[in-house]
Amino acid sequence: MRYVTYSGPGSAHGAGVIEGDAIRPFAGGLSLDAFIALDPAGRAAEIAKLGAAIPASTVRLLTPLHPKKNVFCVGRNYLAHAEEGARALGKELELPPVPTFFTKAPTSITGPEQPLKLSADVSPSYDWEAELAIVIGRTCKDVSEADALDVVFGYTALNDVSARDLQRLHQQWFKGKSIDDTCPIGPWIVDAADVGDPQALHIELRVNGTVKQSASTAAMIFNCRTIIAQLSRGMTLEAGDIIATGTPEGVGFARTPPEFLKDGDVMEVEIEKIGILRSPVTISALASAAR
Repeated sequence: MRYVTYSGPGSAHGAGVIEGDAIRPFAGGLSLDAFIALDPAGRAAEIAKLGAAIPASTVRLLTPLHPKKNVFCVGRNYLAHAEEGARALGKELELPPVPTFFTKAPTSITGPEQPLKLSADVSPSYDWEAELAIVIGRTCKDVSEADALDVVFGYTALNDVSARDLQRLHQQWFKGKSIDDTCPIGPWIVDAADVGDPQALHIELRVNGTVKQSASTAAMIFNCRTIIAQLSRGMTLEAGDIIATGTPEGVGFARTPPEFLKDGDVMEVEIEKIGILRSPVTISALASAAR
């Protein structure tokens, strides 16, 4: 199943399930985050009473989920990406023994097809990062690797847009990763059962139709099981939490010469069995003031 959050004509908002070219909404205005928080029996009951089909062409898809807490992220989780980053920075490659975690502020989240309104006054160095994102399905702690995928509700696509100069200037990643509109997510969440093995998916990013990143999630240094087990060790994960699992090689700052996003660019993250997350880019010296 593909789960969505949408806005309809006027101020109508809803969440539901995609069926063909239509959306079947949850009854009673149930939100997707509330649906995810239900136990399996509760979810099944809600699926059994889905509303009448709404043509998908009549609504706009929003980010499927907007958690109140930060999005968890994993850095340097594909070997070739770690290598290209070290090479570009003139550093010796040192891989950590455990996942490198950081977060993106929830105010950075935006939805599919939504223009990323970025300010050239804030950074001249916006970069792309296609990522598979895990959506946690039940509150958990100290999850073993063997049981890790049992706590997953589903998967979605995420673009960890990064202000590279701010990453270096602040000597850690949070600020450069948390600029508004730098975390598009979507276009929907695919049920974990429909995705199957999360380490067997092709992931690709295109800018204006040109492929910049292309890899398999099998190339992750730390797979999804390990990421969940390590993150949940001594720390509670809640239903609806989102974990971005890292990006493969092909990012802009590591290219020769470096490439960064320009006003008018269009990015597409495509992940096998999930779909395409499309993000137009608007970069203006007035973008920050326009808010």
